[in-house]
Amino acid sequence: MSPRNVTTTTTPGPGAARPLTLAVVSAGMSDASSTSLLADRLAEAARDALDGAPVRIERVELRPLAHAIADHLLTGFPGPDLRTALETVTGADALIAATPTYQASCSGLFKSFFDLVDETALEDLPVLVAATGGTARHSLMLDTAMRPLFTHLKALVLPLGVYAATEDWAGVSLESRVRRAGAQLAHQLAHRHAPAGEPSARADGSPAGAVGRERGGGFEAVPDFADLLARAGQ
Repeated sequence: MSPRNVTTTTTPGPGAARPLTLAVVSAGMSDASSTSLLADRLAEAARDALDGAPVRIERVELRPLAHAIADHLLTGFPGPDLRTALETVTGADALIAATPTYQASCSGLFKSFFDLVDETALEDLPVLVAATGGTARHSLMLDTAMRPLFTHLKALVLPLGVYAATEDWAGVSLESRVRRAGAQLAHQLAHRHAPAGEPSARADGSPAGAVGRERGGGFEAVPDFADLLARAGQ
């Protein structure tokens, strides 16, 4: 398959552990688009947060697939490059999906690609949504356009999404948001692939389940509701 459509980067890990697969879909409309740059930064942040765990990053650029996507919508049959891209996404352990913002929504190319994904193929798949745009005024499109799309596809959309407006690239807050989102995605990957009986680590290094057990979760002083009802009836 043409390397312009799907490219793979693998980080070796200890032993012969199966590498985790992270698919990165970008609908950027140029060879060096800000959308692809944002998607790549998120992928690197997730890989860094996995702290040496083997991970295979498979990048899918939609721009070279535009004609194949249109042909599939018209004929119902994917070409070989598009079939490989779809299999990359549906066979991944997690997904980063990035699009430019058009008319306060995702691009038509991005939507058309995911229109071709079977509505059960992404079930329970962790998905990190991201978008770029000229102004921060359209940042809500993550919640109004992208989350509903992947919720319909039964994916697990991460609470943190990343929207990068033009002015964000000159500041430091974007990098912080990228790192936080990457760490959240890495936690989902680690949690899904932790050995049986072994709790996965949170992004801050604490074991899963530590919030309620070790930190108390802030609920220690909350009275039991059944006790309150019993007292009220006395």
